[in-house]
Amino acid sequence: MHKNSVKKVRVDKVLSNLGLLSRNDGRTAAKRGRIAINGVICKTSDEKCDPLSDEISLDGVVIDARPLVYYMLNKPAGVITANDDKFSKTVFDIMEDKRVDLAAVGRLDKDTTGILLITNDGALNHRMLSPKHHVPKTYQVLIDGILTDTDIKLLETGIDIGDEKPTLPAKVEIKDTENPQHVAITLTEGRYHQVKRMFEAVGTPVLKLHRSDFGPLKLDENLAEGCYRDLTEEEMAALEALMSGK
Repeated sequence: MHKNSVKKVRVDKVLSNLGLLSRNDGRTAAKRGRIAINGVICKTSDEKCDPLSDEISLDGVVIDARPLVYYMLNKPAGVITANDDKFSKTVFDIMEDKRVDLAAVGRLDKDTTGILLITNDGALNHRMLSPKHHVPKTYQVLIDGILTDTDIKLLETGIDIGDEKPTLPAKVEIKDTENPQHVAITLTEGRYHQVKRMFEAVGTPVLKLHRSDFGPLKLDENLAEGCYRDLTEEEMAALEALMSGK
């Protein structure tokens, strides 16, 4: 995981990266006295600042200029995991942080809810999604039907879902025998519509899908659907450990 840089950069580049002003608009804004660093109005847009330690403001409003950010988002149903879309609301439409380099780490289907990691740390994004690292993902699933012991064995040892290779072994858990339609499944790969295709293959179609865990991160139970927050120090430490292979 990259550390936040303390190298000084042009203030117009900071504002551009955050999606607040284009570089051209930044020049105009500076001439009009709209940009300040530590309370001092910038005379030109090429003045240098430290996004971590300097207070940068636009039109009197202090902005969050951290070079790297890490958010946990509780994705609601009905929004898609994309940076923009002409027809549907995206996860970035519901976020206040509009910096242009943000990306979701992986994706959840439009009707799937649960944990999403949003960051502009490209190295972390690659590490979390790389097939060779097998980062686990746990889903809470409501199925139409009840799994047999044979079904569970197929899901846990690898099942043909129409790809060139069977799925990798998964972990299946029925936590409440009184509600056997509620199943938890943990995967270490991320094929297209994989969970839905796996349960379809054993004749128990998915009615509802929710991702509760992603790698070392567990969805915050106090985080309402459609809301997001910065990762905690403990969560960041867990990701650091993952990146370092501990």
